[in-house]
Amino acid sequence: MEEKRAPIPYVDSSLRHILRVPKECYDCSGIVVNGRRVKSLLFSTDIALIRNCDADAVFAVYPFTPQQAISNALINASYVPVFCGIGGGTTKGIRTVTQARDVEAQGAMGVVLNAPISDLNLLAVSRAVDIPVIITVANDRTDIAARLKAGANILNVAAGAKTPDVVAKIRAGFPDVPIIASGGNQPEAIRRTVQAGANTITYTPPSTKELFSEMMAKYREM
Repeated sequence: MEEKRAPIPYVDSSLRHILRVPKECYDCSGIVVNGRRVKSLLFSTDIALIRNCDADAVFAVYPFTPQQAISNALINASYVPVFCGIGGGTTKGIRTVTQARDVEAQGAMGVVLNAPISDLNLLAVSRAVDIPVIITVANDRTDIAARLKAGANILNVAAGAKTPDVVAKIRAGFPDVPIIASGGNQPEAIRRTVQAGANTITYTPPSTKELFSEMMAKYREM
């Protein structure tokens, strides 16, 4: 007898407008972190977006020096887990270790280090916390074996247009390593990244300006 599954029920608010990640994100396997499967990550530090998006978790990485006040605000405002950036470029050394301990205490699901960080610094962070340490991979020249030996638990591939190619190369040499990869916000780019071997997709949402433009266009027709 053929097994039939009940359709997925959706219960939505009459007031809240939820930004939904592209369905292509859910074609990947996901990464199970402490019992919770994560297939989609919202790449944002905008609390309004974080509170109104259906992504599985938040990827809170931003182009400023990491600050405890920012990570604390994001973790407290979010109702899904948050992976926090703790530096790795300009911010290095003991400050990254301190930042890692702080965001772990605040409740972060994991910490994210940027590509320039040294293996020794990566090792120090990995020994300081009991949450996953994610190392960013920006090109295909990265020594993946050395990163894993230094304590990286998850790779975050952010190689621009070359991301699917870098993911495929890593997957060929390391078939079991957990890979997060940037998928942008276009379905085709996300699909190619998933097919290349990414386990989890980082989704870049539309800007507030773009979202407002759509809303205001409807309002003008009323």
